[in-house]
Amino acid sequence: MSRKIAIFDTTLRDGEQSPGASMNTEEKLIIARQLVRMNVDVIEAGFPISSPGDFRSVQEIGKIAGDRCTVCGLTRAVDRDIEVAAEALKMARRPRIHTGLGVSPSHLRDKLHMTEGEAIERAIHAVKHARKFVDDVEFYAEDAGRSDQEFLVRIIEAAVKAGATVVNIPDTTGYNMPWDFGARIRDLRERVAGIEDVTISVHTHNDLGMATALALEAVRNGATQIECTINGLGERAGNTALEEVVMAMKMHEQDLDAHTDIVTTELTRASKLVSSITGINVQPNKSIVGANAFAHSSGIHQDGVLKARDTYEIIDPKDVGAAGSEIILSARSGHAALRHRLAELGYTFADEEFEAIYQRFLEIADQKKEVFDEDLESMIQERQREVKAIYTLDALQVSCGDPLIPTATATITDEDGETHVVCSTGTGPVDAAYKAVDKAISAHGELTEFSVKAITRGIDAIGEVTVRITAEDGKIYTGRGADTDIIVSSAKAYINAINRMIQTNRSKAGN
Repeated sequence: MSRKIAIFDTTLRDGEQSPGASMNTEEKLIIARQLVRMNVDVIEAGFPISSPGDFRSVQEIGKIAGDRCTVCGLTRAVDRDIEVAAEALKMARRPRIHTGLGVSPSHLRDKLHMTEGEAIERAIHAVKHARKFVDDVEFYAEDAGRSDQEFLVRIIEAAVKAGATVVNIPDTTGYNMPWDFGARIRDLRERVAGIEDVTISVHTHNDLGMATALALEAVRNGATQIECTINGLGERAGNTALEEVVMAMKMHEQDLDAHTDIVTTELTRASKLVSSITGINVQPNKSIVGANAFAHSSGIHQDGVLKARDTYEIIDPKDVGAAGSEIILSARSGHAALRHRLAELGYTFADEEFEAIYQRFLEIADQKKEVFDEDLESMIQERQREVKAIYTLDALQVSCGDPLIPTATATITDEDGETHVVCSTGTGPVDAAYKAVDKAISAHGELTEFSVKAITRGIDAIGEVTVRITAEDGKIYTGRGADTDIIVSSAKAYINAINRMIQTNRSKAGN
């Protein structure tokens, strides 16, 4: 059996420090319930002395967590901080005080104005003071990633001797390279007396985009707790993303000799919940929980995934609570993807007919970033109208604008295969197009109704035009046309109505 790695979630503390991510108590409780549902080991509920809201949040989260997980409150290495945290944690069945101070030369010199010896004394005092209130005390050595390793060994050893049950080694600024950070953890594990009896935790940041790599390298070198956040929220570039380290360990359990007890099917739900509450959107290409995490746009990739999902997906979407693999239809999509999606919509075509449909699909895809189901439905309906048509619109070119006179040139093919190129002017582009159509087709009716609507999503949506024309005998005929160009849609709709009128008259005459 591999080592159990505890997941310490700090979304409600460090994650909230993301600009714009502030949450009230009720919102924190909603997220806390989700964290409990996910089976996280520790919830860092807040910094109790920082505000009455944080104090109450720690109190209330302590109540709802019960025996399911540890609830932690952050403090500075200051007596009053520790005492307030202890008060806030009274309702928690499994309380932990998380106290500490900076240990890098920069922090000691510029922020704390103390010597290494004074820092060690402060650390010992803080841990001992916290132990007066709770049995579980975590000591953090802030900015350990840039500390002197010899000093780091001494202060961690002092904290362990003072009664710390967890020692937190943060790369606060995300400065370290993974192998250097791993070496720090290994050195502490080998040299600090008594460290075998405590949990080694790591808290890494993403300033160089390596938070996950840093955390995993630390695990490989002996760390047994990872501090992380949902969606990687946190100061500056953020923290280690919970979903990333959890799934990395699930995929590489043997190599890392490590596993977690996280319910991974709750990851997507947690991501969406945090995004909704904080108002911070998840980037589409975010690993595990991004909108594109299981989306395939390239034709080669689509073909592979349709044949066998794991050709391009190392994670089953169901394992993280995602809906499933998504085939994104675009200009890069191949025959296999289009045929597959049309089949899902209930359409099957012989090879020859499908090829014509595919070419029309490419024309639409060249005009749109993504082709949706509504686009496909419209495309098929438009093709069905054209197949039955007596007259078809092959091309339409319109010029208009102030002070130009609207002019339309239409290329129309009749049922005998003869092509007619006609030109006309009008009061507007649609009027010009309709007058050009009238020149090519002898039969026409009076336009009595014209409407247009977007039938697909986005600014590049396909527009559908519906027209009604009245024939000489008073009968009304409806025509529809669809295209990304509204003027083209209008011409198609007009021709469709005329085709219907001609076909009806022929049926009456027995032709």
